[in-house]
Amino acid sequence: MEWIIGVCVVMGMLLMSWWILLYGKNDEKTVGKGKVPKGNSGWPLLGETLDFIASGYTSSPVTFFEKRKSLYGNVFKTCILGSNVIISTDPDVNKVVLQNHQGNFVPAYPKSIRELMGEQSILKMNGTMHKKVHTLIAGFLRSPQLKARITRDIEHTVKQCLASWTSHQTIYVQDQVKRITFPVLVKVLMSVGPGEELDFLYREFAEFIKGLICLPLKFPGTRLYKSLKSKDRMVKMVRKIVEERKKLMIDNDADDEGDAVNDVLEALLRDKGDSSSSARLSPDMISQNIIEMMIPGEETLPTAMTMALKFLSDSPIALSKLKEENMELKRLKTNCSEDYAWTDYMSLPFTQNVISETLRMANIVNGIWRKSLNDIEIKGYLIPKDWCVMASLTSVHMDEKNYENPFKFDPCRWEKIGAVAGCNSFAPFGGGNRLCPGLELSRLELSIFLHHLVTTYRWMAERDEIVYFPTVKMKRKLPICVQPINA
Repeated sequence: MEWIIGVCVVMGMLLMSWWILLYGKNDEKTVGKGKVPKGNSGWPLLGETLDFIASGYTSSPVTFFEKRKSLYGNVFKTCILGSNVIISTDPDVNKVVLQNHQGNFVPAYPKSIRELMGEQSILKMNGTMHKKVHTLIAGFLRSPQLKARITRDIEHTVKQCLASWTSHQTIYVQDQVKRITFPVLVKVLMSVGPGEELDFLYREFAEFIKGLICLPLKFPGTRLYKSLKSKDRMVKMVRKIVEERKKLMIDNDADDEGDAVNDVLEALLRDKGDSSSSARLSPDMISQNIIEMMIPGEETLPTAMTMALKFLSDSPIALSKLKEENMELKRLKTNCSEDYAWTDYMSLPFTQNVISETLRMANIVNGIWRKSLNDIEIKGYLIPKDWCVMASLTSVHMDEKNYENPFKFDPCRWEKIGAVAGCNSFAPFGGGNRLCPGLELSRLELSIFLHHLVTTYRWMAERDEIVYFPTVKMKRKLPICVQPINA
């Protein structure tokens, strides 16, 4: 028994020495007038990870941040998920981090995400290569040709999904909306329509994405191992599509700049690169990033749609106003017998306010992680070299200094706030050169879904709760019962 106690004492002393060396050395570091923010590194090894995770299982995930803000201020240090982290709940500091004009920050993600995405992931790209890929994708997603075609595609998929809903069954919204978002996105990415290929991608991607937040262990039987195997199978399939498309483009001489681009894959294949081989997009790089770009179709966008229904179900006044606006558009289109256009949906002011308010309250992306390449001073705070910094979006979006009565779903607040572009206190799509290139497409898809839903059905939602960890979800997938409006 005594030797066990002795071993424990020695282990404890070694652990504390390691802790002091690793986490104590930067506490008083200063550069110029800047100083490392105050905070608490928590327990050895664990840091404050348990508190951080526990807050995600409550109805108010900002409690972790609010408690520390009250003790240390808007920017504080902690240790979570195995990393020293400066957490910013200050919108001005967040803006500097996200804009990253001087290139002081690079993306930082948990090990499981790094393992799944790989070295060629756009999430890990920096400099010229990232700018190239981001520009190619954003340019295609903003093209008039896509806007005209994708509006019709989304409408068809939304109507097809809604038509399958019947009044005598329980609809689980969180599952149903993936039938809309995933097929639409895969078609935008590489023109794959309904059939065996789409079914294969859907099954494998559902398995792949389970590993995004998991323990970084990759031996057979672990979650990460299974997800990596699913990715390997998808890469093999997508690589085949890439090679076939590349050959077809060469045979048809279809890489002329004057020709219309049909999908993201074609936009990436048309890039001719330059004399530097490191700046060219290889088939493997294209294949892996196509898979990565499927994430919004399986995760973030379906969650936003589900949260919109949740908030509207609890806000009858907002739902009534939304329905009134969309019924007016439907009458207008019916009377003039014209097809809907991208601009018809995007110009619905209250619908766009509902979407903005949903994104503000849902906080599907709760924070954006970066790693400092140098000692960086922002507003008197020092972020030491090699530390992570988390720009907390949730804290900013739910701060009463930025939004009156922030926990209330109130789309009308956006009539006072005005244009959301350039607002430091609203950043659901990130910012800077890593601003999500699909933000307009996401808003369009949400607008089309809400329009056809509220003009087709009335619904009653069963009681359900929002879970915030490891990702935002409805605990019961938001079950609803629908009734056709004309019934």
